[in-house]
Amino acid sequence: MFPSYNQLNVRRVSLSYENWLGMLKRPISERPEFSLGNGIIQIGQVLGKFLGIPIDTDDYYNQLFDYVNTNEWNLHLLSEESLDKSINNAHFQSIQKVLNINRDQKLSINRFTAFLDGEQLLLKSQVPVIHRKLREAMIATLELYTKLENDGLKNHELRRVLVDLVKWSINHLQPVLEKADPQKEMPKFLWYGEFKKSHQYFLYYLMKLGCDIVIFHPDDQDILAGMIDDPVFTHQFQNKLPPEPFPKEKRSRKTTVAYRASKEIETILNQEGSGLYKPWQLRDYTPSSITLKTTYDELFILCKEIAMVRPGFEVGNGQVKIPSLFAKVQGVSKNRKEYWERLQALSQLDHCLLIRRLPITMPSSNDFRFHYQNALGRDGLINPEKMMQSHYWPYAFLASGLQKGIASAVRRMCEKPGLKPLPMESLEDVKMYLFTQALFLPKNIIQLVERFDYSQQVPKLMIYNNESTGMLSRSDAALLLLLNQFGIDIVLYNPPGHNDIENFLDERLFDKHWLEDVVFDLEFKEPSLFKKGLFQGFLKNLRGD
Repeated sequence: MFPSYNQLNVRRVSLSYENWLGMLKRPISERPEFSLGNGIIQIGQVLGKFLGIPIDTDDYYNQLFDYVNTNEWNLHLLSEESLDKSINNAHFQSIQKVLNINRDQKLSINRFTAFLDGEQLLLKSQVPVIHRKLREAMIATLELYTKLENDGLKNHELRRVLVDLVKWSINHLQPVLEKADPQKEMPKFLWYGEFKKSHQYFLYYLMKLGCDIVIFHPDDQDILAGMIDDPVFTHQFQNKLPPEPFPKEKRSRKTTVAYRASKEIETILNQEGSGLYKPWQLRDYTPSSITLKTTYDELFILCKEIAMVRPGFEVGNGQVKIPSLFAKVQGVSKNRKEYWERLQALSQLDHCLLIRRLPITMPSSNDFRFHYQNALGRDGLINPEKMMQSHYWPYAFLASGLQKGIASAVRRMCEKPGLKPLPMESLEDVKMYLFTQALFLPKNIIQLVERFDYSQQVPKLMIYNNESTGMLSRSDAALLLLLNQFGIDIVLYNPPGHNDIENFLDERLFDKHWLEDVVFDLEFKEPSLFKKGLFQGFLKNLRGD
């Protein structure tokens, strides 16, 4: 006996390339978004797209074979070639009968669906809440058809689409719907390859019903394009190739002993948590920062260390936590020689951007209130996927992993803003200001971030503010917040010992190191050509250039 619920709500769970299979295996009651109460059951749905094809095509097709032939996943294959196109003649005549009534009476979508139900063209379920959801899903599908197709329910292609929806529901959905239980498992489907209009509407119908759906297309064609407005988790493989027939058996390959051994060694060395990472291995991971609290002397030691040997570096579940530095040096050492040597050594490190003129940024006066509201997810926080897919997103030219890293940093920055509000400015106003400024990164800052290989050298932004070449601005402070969230090292020098960043940011966010003297209008001292050449030569030797 199934519990009685009045309503079934479907919410998509947040996915990554690392967690989607695990999420697919979880019982619905153990997934995020699941809830019960007040006659409503809400379930978390797995919906993901995998477009393109990786370099190893054999492994790709072997994985697809496993997904639909292993009980572990319980995925049912849907594709142009696998769909059963047979239909009972009585069902075909019933569809024609409903279409004739619609032609004569111009039915509403609800009445049209009621006639389909009366003609036994809608599936039934022993679970009352699923039984109602079948009707709701059909109504939603017809509403979408009316929205997208000319003349709506009078469109000449409706009969073909409706016939396909009915026959595929009976042939493919009905057999697995018998075991459906919204507290345990809903039907799971894998779509593969080419598609036509009817396929799109059938998949939309399954999606609205609450089924789990994963979509694979080796040639980067998106079956859901234009069908839904909300962003869907998408993994992009490196290559694009026309889809081959879905594998009927696993491919066998003869590999050399040397090739097998090298791949095994590579897997051992480069797996998560091994502490050894090849160049750009983590490019698709999402970075976040752990700001280290250091002494003045430690600052110069850690600045030279690569990320993966710093305390607190961690990789797992598609995330990489980067121990980074955010410090301000106030005043000048009595030992001027040591002061300049340390400062110059930092400024000459690889991936260091030295700023000697302020402000760094040009504040935007655009009103992005509407864009900010549209970027919010159901949790009230910025949704990185929605922001990345919007028309105003300025970083679409960057690699996908880097875009996601920036968008995630914006989300975290706005979730807990460290920027002090102006008089009469609300918390939401501060968040919107940070969101807006994040969309106008200067070119040199973007290039600094682009060079960040998360396990290797940490890029540094170094600011020398002697107050004779401009002042730090509020939009500069917003930039520093974003870079800190992304894991960039930030070191700010202020020889007079005056407030600058303190005027805008919560002082708990960064270390402050006071030196013995304060000096006004202190010009930046360039390293001598001899020392500069010696230092560069030393770096080359370290790198083996």
